Amino acid sequence: MDEHKEIERREKKSDPSKVGVAVIKYVTYLVIFFGILWFLINYVFQLF
Repeated sequence: MDEHKEIERREKKSDPSKVGVAVIKYVTYLVIFFGILWFLINYVFQLF
């Protein structure tokens, strides 16, 4: 019974700062991706 309680405590424990860092990182990746896509559409594809 004690082992089960320990496992539940470990699963519930989360670090909000790590979640925030992950969100910022992936939002940054998306902004860079769409920025490159916008650049390609506006400048490179207009040359053809």
